[in-house]
Amino acid sequence: MAEKPMGGTQMLAMETQIQEEEIVLTAQGRQRIEEELDRLVTIDRHEVAARIKDAKDYGELTENAEYEAAKNAQAFVEGRILDLKGILSRARLLRYDDIPTDWVGLGAVVTIQDKDFGDDWTVTLVSSYEADPDQDFLSNESPIGKALMGKRIGDTVEVKTPDGIIRYEVISITK
Repeated sequence: MAEKPMGGTQMLAMETQIQEEEIVLTAQGRQRIEEELDRLVTIDRHEVAARIKDAKDYGELTENAEYEAAKNAQAFVEGRILDLKGILSRARLLRYDDIPTDWVGLGAVVTIQDKDFGDDWTVTLVSSYEADPDQDFLSNESPIGKALMGKRIGDTVEVKTPDGIIRYEVISITK
């Protein structure tokens, strides 16, 4: 039996639900988001406004590449400000006491060992809104994060990557 297509009202309700979903942030993640928002509002917004003002002095706006670039930068800054305000308005702070240490969950600091090469890697599991793989903050929605969620010390997970399957063993879980 074919599914009935969604009408506009149903789709709007789904979009609203997605927009209003609670976001769980660690204290560090919330602080990083607040600092980025503060920088965007107090510094970047003013720098872009100054660029627009300077670009207007170059003459005709329709063929002014500097003006167009500054307006694009303004749109990005204003969009990012809205995004960050939205995240913070829906955010719930993950309490330190709620971070598990007997299994892998949000906020847990997990040391895993690559079973093929023996390399250890310590990562912190966070929501996708504060993920930063370069700083070893992995999203619980990433392939590795998904595989680790709920695991205990000694468990082995297999993660499918473009280079093949990587096997990790959970070595330790801390806060």
